[in-house]
Amino acid sequence: MDEAARQAWIEAELDGYNLPPFIPLPTFDHHGPVEPPPFQRPLALLTFSYTPERKLIWNNSAMKFYKNPPLNAPLDRDYDKWIKRPEERGRLDGLLRALRRKAVRPEAARADVVTWRGVMTKIITAPYENREGWDLNAMFVNNCLYIEEHSTDARLQEKENMTPQHRLASYYGYAFESYCTTDRPLPPDIPPQGDGWGGPVDTNVQWCTVVKTKLGNLRIIMGAEVDCVRETFTGQPDTFVELKTSQVIRNQRDDQRFRSKMLKYWAQSYLLGIPEVVVGFRTQEGRIANVQSFPTLDFTKMARERGEWDGGVCLEFGFEFLTHILRYTRFAQKHTKDTIVWRISFKPGSGVTIKQVDFDTPAYDEVVNGEDREGFLPNSYYEHVRPQSESESETE
Repeated sequence: MDEAARQAWIEAELDGYNLPPFIPLPTFDHHGPVEPPPFQRPLALLTFSYTPERKLIWNNSAMKFYKNPPLNAPLDRDYDKWIKRPEERGRLDGLLRALRRKAVRPEAARADVVTWRGVMTKIITAPYENREGWDLNAMFVNNCLYIEEHSTDARLQEKENMTPQHRLASYYGYAFESYCTTDRPLPPDIPPQGDGWGGPVDTNVQWCTVVKTKLGNLRIIMGAEVDCVRETFTGQPDTFVELKTSQVIRNQRDDQRFRSKMLKYWAQSYLLGIPEVVVGFRTQEGRIANVQSFPTLDFTKMARERGEWDGGVCLEFGFEFLTHILRYTRFAQKHTKDTIVWRISFKPGSGVTIKQVDFDTPAYDEVVNGEDREGFLPNSYYEHVRPQSESESETE
């Protein structure tokens, strides 16, 4: 499909026609695997790092390389030295700064959707999510849909005040990353060296990538944190590694617990083009019992064998979701000069609702949060991308 046909497809709403503010979930009344819309292999556009001081820098100083972790290593090591980044709103700010870089600018100008990988994971796994709902904020600006996760002050405080048990379990995952990563590449056959500990955990430090991809004919730019690379960084996701922890599988209940995680393991990695997920299986006492590498695509095969979930259904729903939101918000934006903020809410087992967040209301103020923003976009970025009026164009 050429560019003109693609734009005509997105603009296919009839004048005066409103799509419903609701997206239903799939009914699963089909037989056999779903044929999903094509998903283009993600292509990395650039990478960047966050320092311990939480400064964004345009280099790979925070990049880590994978190494084999030692078995029986304690995952509570240096727990009292954990430097935990405070819970914060899922702003797009770092990603938006990347969009203005020379390497990304041409793709940013063509993008239909800009968001974080975590948001896309929530969207495509929604058909099988039966426990937790979520809220997103969306803005349609100059032919591009921006989506962030919506978090209230109460929700952020709830996350900050997690129970000691949940906090320790969360730390186990970061400690596993410390055992599995190093600042320099190592040959794959080298056994663990010493106690393997990579140092105290500081979650301010992150290495991130920005990728472009297509779902159907929708151009998507995503940002995401990357755990590490295996042996060599090629500049692309083909050597990225996703690190996870799970309890040792001792019985059917443990097996079910692990299999319930596979959907998000697959979605997070597949969306970014990550080829493998390394899982550290831990004991109840918090020690590494064994480590296994899973090719990302194997998760879909394992799930399909038991009829648990279908990656094709996830991609199909993701495509329908984004198409619906794009058309709905585009139509509304055509009929106003004001930039609209939309609240997209998912209820497990039901579907997705879309509603406008009215200006000058507590809900809108909560989105802005007293910051220098137009909706949830930084004013500096919004002024850069907002559509210009004819009068403004003539004065330039």
